[in-house]
Amino acid sequence: MGMESLYKEVMDLNTIENLDQRRDTAKAFFEKLNKMALPEYFNWVEEIFEGFHVRERADQKALIWADIESGQERSYTYAQMAAQANKCLNFLRQNGVQQGDNMYMMLPIIPETWFSTMASLKGGMINVPTATTMTMRELRFRFESYPPDCLITSEAGAEMMDEALSTLTNKPKAKIVMGQREGWTSYTDLEKEADQAQGAKIKKEDCLVCFFTSGTTGLPKRVGHSAVSYPVGHLSTAVMAGIRPGDVHHNLSAPGWAKWAWSSFFAPLNVGATVCGFDFKALVPKTYLEYVAKYKVNVFCAPPTAWRAFVGVDLSQLNFEALRSSISAGEPLNPEVIQQWKKYTGTEIRDFYGQTESTAMIGNAPWMEGKMRFGSFGMPSFLYDITLADDAGKEIASPGETGHIVVRTDRWRAIGLFQEYIGDPGKMKQVFMENYYFTGDRAQFDEDGYWWFVGRADDVIKSSDYRVGPFEVESALIEHPAVAEAAVVGSPDPERYQLVKGYVILGQGYEPSRELALELFQHCINILAKFKIPRIIEFVKEVPKTISGKIRRIELREQETKRKESGESRAANEYFYWDFPELSSKKKQ
Repeated sequence: MGMESLYKEVMDLNTIENLDQRRDTAKAFFEKLNKMALPEYFNWVEEIFEGFHVRERADQKALIWADIESGQERSYTYAQMAAQANKCLNFLRQNGVQQGDNMYMMLPIIPETWFSTMASLKGGMINVPTATTMTMRELRFRFESYPPDCLITSEAGAEMMDEALSTLTNKPKAKIVMGQREGWTSYTDLEKEADQAQGAKIKKEDCLVCFFTSGTTGLPKRVGHSAVSYPVGHLSTAVMAGIRPGDVHHNLSAPGWAKWAWSSFFAPLNVGATVCGFDFKALVPKTYLEYVAKYKVNVFCAPPTAWRAFVGVDLSQLNFEALRSSISAGEPLNPEVIQQWKKYTGTEIRDFYGQTESTAMIGNAPWMEGKMRFGSFGMPSFLYDITLADDAGKEIASPGETGHIVVRTDRWRAIGLFQEYIGDPGKMKQVFMENYYFTGDRAQFDEDGYWWFVGRADDVIKSSDYRVGPFEVESALIEHPAVAEAAVVGSPDPERYQLVKGYVILGQGYEPSRELALELFQHCINILAKFKIPRIIEFVKEVPKTISGKIRRIELREQETKRKESGESRAANEYFYWDFPELSSKKKQ
């Protein structure tokens, strides 16, 4: 039976109606998992998706997809999804893409995203999810630091990738495009491939997924997940979400981000659920919720910004009778949003926490329904040995005291933790210290064991569902000839949690002005992804620094918080993105 028994146990425990019993069963399950020795080799697609789910539920829907703009619909059973993945894998192998090679995927929410992800996992290739919002600058950095062996993208993405490839000496073995482009293979050509394929022999520590993620300093680092850290580790996410076999599960997240892999791929497909995906150009709350109702979604996961938009819709006009669970992650939701959603759907929005480097670590599991506290992001998952530590690495035992969220690794190393920062042993030493993994986030817990998020321990900005590294934005600003120095921090915002704000010191001969602020906004639009563009620019004479000359971003953040709390709306020489009709939008986006 092997690993299959683990997945069966989670499927069974998620159907336990008595929530106290479910909690106790989950605790016992993860205690067993944390102590057991995993097999030396594990191929999740071959052993679990095909070997278990296709065998048990071949004709059940695995994927339901719809394009909100066009109304197009497609669906695939478990057996059909396996066949489509095998066709993709056979094509890759015939074109020389081998186990251990990497595969960049820059695709929107379309069925082929699931197929190609599964093909790479079965073939032992390293999947590199890449957001469709990527700029040329960002893509070039990725290609130069981690040259691609295989590419799968849209026609627009192919054009950009070809330009990014032009500076490389090594060329990819295969280039697949959704559509037509010279020098690329159309994905439709894969249909002629055989629908059966042998899985690779994959060691449990082999890297299978690589995410580029923003950090405090430097350009994005590569987070490497193993053959077990996501496929097995996301059993914690499935339990936290409460996804049952046969459920229709929907997650509002785009491929290219870890949240898509979490909630649109591994968590539902681990437990024999049906994934529901909607492609859209811009979020129109009422239309989106109509699709959620139309496809009878049982478990619905969305970021805080979306929940705030959804409660602005007349929810009384929609039928949510199929909805059983509503889930959020990113930052705390205000009580009004939770109460309004519950009034019309009967479900409480359950918040939880995790990282690109992990699976669901802390959260409001189903057994906490009716017991949640507004603003708390729940309690630790039984998969992780989580506590708080002070700056010296000493554990904090006192309720109400703020500390670093850390994962103990001496009693067991949580399966869901990432394998490594690929090619960056220095960064590994920074986050794995003594017997702890430091998440980079700070929190506190109360006397009853509820956890409360405080903020980042470092300078990474959390805006909506995104992480923005200040270094990348500062580098972009400094490229403008008027800018002598820049410091970027997160400014508190009730809708987005934080907005990207740039403090700009001008070079000699330049003076603060509306015209120059507009020029800087436009400059950033041309080289940064949309979510990284500063929404506030303030011209200043100086920024606080340490004796050694490093910018004290923490002091700037504290300064911003105090200003906002005092009700001060605008500083001298401060300009807001949405004040400029000349830009693409005047809204906070």
